Amino acid sequence: MVAERTAVNPVTWSKELGFNQAEIVTGHTRTLYCSGQTAMSPDGRPQHLGDMAAQLALTLDNLEDVLKSADMSLANLIRLNVYTTDVDLLFQHYGVLAARLGAAAVAPTTTMLGVSRLAIPGQLVELEGTAVD
Repeated sequence: MVAERTAVNPVTWSKELGFNQAEIVTGHTRTLYCSGQTAMSPDGRPQHLGDMAAQLALTLDNLEDVLKSADMSLANLIRLNVYTTDVDLLFQHYGVLAARLGAAAVAPTTTMLGVSRLAIPGQLVELEGTAVD
């Protein structure tokens, strides 16, 4: 069975930013709930302290690794929560995220939240996703 996604966009501005307002998903057989991913090395060490662009790229790599381990990819994302300690700084590097999602031809529903800190000191961004196939 193949998941069918139907975008729900009563407004169009969000599509320009790379996300849908909502998605109806039918026919899926598996749902993967991903814990928040950050810019950590495979042995659990924080990487790229103070570098939002590099942290965002590695965080995406780590999310993709989790998806790949479940035989999925960014194309399977239906929900993406973005947590950051600096919203303004993240927006300066948002193209890193938008480019990767665009290359996967996906516009998951997305929420971005500014937080006072993340669990691991020095981390600037965390991505939490839900994927289906």
